Amino acid sequence: MLEVSRLPIIRARKTDPESDENLRINPELVTDFLVRFLRDECIRRRGVSRAVVGVSGGVDSSVTTCLCVRAFGAENVFAFRLPYKTSSPESLTHAQMLIEMLGVPSRTIEITPMADGYLQNAEPDADPRRIGNVCARCRMVILFDQSMKLHALPIGTSNKTERMFGYFTWHADDAPPINPLGDLFKTQVYKLARYLGVPKLILEKPPSADLVVGQTTEGDWGISIPVADRILALLLLGYREKQIVRKGFREEDVRIVKRMVDSTHWKRKMPTVAMISTSAIGEYYLRPVDY
Repeated sequence: MLEVSRLPIIRARKTDPESDENLRINPELVTDFLVRFLRDECIRRRGVSRAVVGVSGGVDSSVTTCLCVRAFGAENVFAFRLPYKTSSPESLTHAQMLIEMLGVPSRTIEITPMADGYLQNAEPDADPRRIGNVCARCRMVILFDQSMKLHALPIGTSNKTERMFGYFTWHADDAPPINPLGDLFKTQVYKLARYLGVPKLILEKPPSADLVVGQTTEGDWGISIPVADRILALLLLGYREKQIVRKGFREEDVRIVKRMVDSTHWKRKMPTVAMISTSAIGEYYLRPVDY
């Protein structure tokens, strides 16, 4: 009989704060899965074989467009550039670069008259954050309307890190019914982007929501994306703040990530409904796909 005391002791490997071990993906396998996901959700479940994507010139919308091309064919993916007067010209150039690389039909619609029709006439003192939110919602109005015109579905581009941090405009970036990147950390989106051949200029520039002049994602967060993703991955695995700090991460960085997650739970839920029955939608009535 085998003595328990003679069994080998297997110890958990020590976490390296500089390692992306918890963020590793197989880009080829993930790409294949996401392409199948898009076809299944759009074509089989909803009977729609065309997609509309807002292409910002950033890595998320670039990866989403690449995936849509693989899922539906370039001729069935419609890319929209939707600049505001303060949008970076570089973003427009990079978006056009991707559009030409993929050979998808595209259109540029300036949203300044649309956004300023409200802002300049009714809210001339709006701060940059409010202006950014108005622009994000204007863009989504256009994408949904173009989807109806083109018999297509708008495809979301938000990644898991942004969703967990609440780094999006409610009822704008999160509005599309299908989102292939929603369960991928930003670090993983970059890995996928390299595999899919997204241009280097897009990969190497500082990520930005481009809602405010000079804005960068890392500047808004106060932490680098790789560190944020490593900490976030541990939090989602169930580790507590003190445990993560003991693994070698800075206490201040852990606090930033925890605060952003804890303060934005409401943005990841449908509107809170006053329940007066046992069939309240989103509470008791939880059919995953309601059709």
